[in-house]
Amino acid sequence: MWILRLNMTDRTYRLEEVPAAYKNLGGRGLTSTMVYEEVSPLAHPLGPNNKLVFAPGMITGTPASTSARVSVGGKSPLTGGIKEANAGSSWAQFLATMQIKAMVVEGQPKEKGKYWMVHLAWDADKGKPKVDFFPADEYVGKDLFETFPKIYDRFSGRIAIAGCGLAGEYGYANSGIVFNDLAKRPTRYAGRGGLGSVLASKKLKFIVLENKGAPGVSIVDRALFDQGKKKMDEALRSHDVTKPKGALNSYGTAVLINIMNEAGGLPTRNFSSGRFEGAAKTAGEAIFEGNKERLGKELYNHACSPGCIIQCSNTWHKPDGKEHASCVEYESDWALGANCGIDNLDDIAEMVHLCNAYGLDTIEAGTTLGVAMEAGVVPFGDGKKAIGLVQEMGKGTPLGRILGAGTEFTGKAYGLTRIPTVKRQSMPAYEPRAVKGIGITYATTTMGADHTAGYTIAPEILSVGGKADPLSPEGKAALSRAFQATTAFIDSSGHCLFIAFAILDIATGYEGMVEECNGVLGTSWKTDDVVKIGAEILRKERAFNEAAGISKAEDRMPEFMKYEPLPPHNQVFDVPDSALDSVYGEL
Repeated sequence: MWILRLNMTDRTYRLEEVPAAYKNLGGRGLTSTMVYEEVSPLAHPLGPNNKLVFAPGMITGTPASTSARVSVGGKSPLTGGIKEANAGSSWAQFLATMQIKAMVVEGQPKEKGKYWMVHLAWDADKGKPKVDFFPADEYVGKDLFETFPKIYDRFSGRIAIAGCGLAGEYGYANSGIVFNDLAKRPTRYAGRGGLGSVLASKKLKFIVLENKGAPGVSIVDRALFDQGKKKMDEALRSHDVTKPKGALNSYGTAVLINIMNEAGGLPTRNFSSGRFEGAAKTAGEAIFEGNKERLGKELYNHACSPGCIIQCSNTWHKPDGKEHASCVEYESDWALGANCGIDNLDDIAEMVHLCNAYGLDTIEAGTTLGVAMEAGVVPFGDGKKAIGLVQEMGKGTPLGRILGAGTEFTGKAYGLTRIPTVKRQSMPAYEPRAVKGIGITYATTTMGADHTAGYTIAPEILSVGGKADPLSPEGKAALSRAFQATTAFIDSSGHCLFIAFAILDIATGYEGMVEECNGVLGTSWKTDDVVKIGAEILRKERAFNEAAGISKAEDRMPEFMKYEPLPPHNQVFDVPDSALDSVYGEL
């Protein structure tokens, strides 16, 4: 296997043998290790010394279910610290099957303005990958739904695409890296932290992969891998959340809208309430029933990437039956819906579509709109004017550039105190005053406010893997610490985080995950090693952030959450600072 380095200063590339220290790393474990070792914590995120690392997971490219995921790492323009964002796409599989352990984009062209694209294919004659650089200026300044079909037409054969949109070109801190979905749409995102702007700062617009003839992923112990895969598949197919026609396959992740609303933890109108009166109109059930009415049949969800048996990605259709947006995830649905006081699914879908077209992170975009609404830029609940604000970001107007800089920047620009961010990244769709464990994750994770970094919602709200009172801070620091470490391992494995629902309740599924990794790598890890391996990843990320100037003093909730009681439970965030400090103090 190789480390592939793309040097954008002189548009050259080189293949390096994988160092022994990287042999058993993948995904987040590898991206964070390489960023920690190769990027100065004081480097400007959009300068020549930052690097962008793409790494498929340990088992990506194998037949393992839900394993077609890629981690993207670098120094974040949004948080100023280390960042890992991941996505599911055939692009991840293509990279792995060409036996590339990691792709590193480094350097920066000296000439101004000109963009490039990379075509990476398998050279059968030489038995290794080959890279070509092409001018990409013809794709600059256009929305991704216009450019993706042109790239598919340009390259014959089966390809996969990664790239950045207008948001990256503008240098927004709210810009993601886009990947194709299985229908060739530009809709799968490593969305958080502004990494799309890092790619654009390298003047690299698209990375096109073509893996015809590639040798595939080597599996050291096929019998052990197959045994683990069988356990994992059985767990996923039997759990109520992940099974076919179960909660996720039927209603998508937006099934959580009603659940969180009932729990009083659905942030509404810029985190001023935990309940939204229009929740039922935007929930996963409403999407399912709305599609049934508009299409005349039941529509179950599809996979975001090859080999996924959970299949939670939905599609919302217009009244005439034409596709409007795919997909309306829970986070997007909430950020552009309840958080803005908007209960019209067509308006929400239009904003999701525009975010995909421009390369914007829907979470940061929606929370930014919520802050702008509180400032009086447009009224809460006005979907059409909210759409106009997203269009401002796409146009790169002065207002659009303020919004594109993210939630915290926008809140400060308008002199607000209710700014729902940690380490300059906006909070996702779970109110930390109503769900204390996820609040601890928000406060302490190395990534800025991020639910995926330690998803304590499972035991606190969904009763997966146990039951913990969401309103109580007791024991939540240890819970968050364990979830953060386990998540770091899952992000490294190449599995989708949604396997957590099944493996927390079904022990054989957890065993299966470890056996799959052992089968591919030839390791002999036990289930007890998962947290240990994840903790080591977290320690590297923490060390990078501390060197970048992000101390434990930033492991805190916004002040307003400590004194503003949240309806309907009228709770404040009352987790002691000592408990927050213990998460990493006892790691």
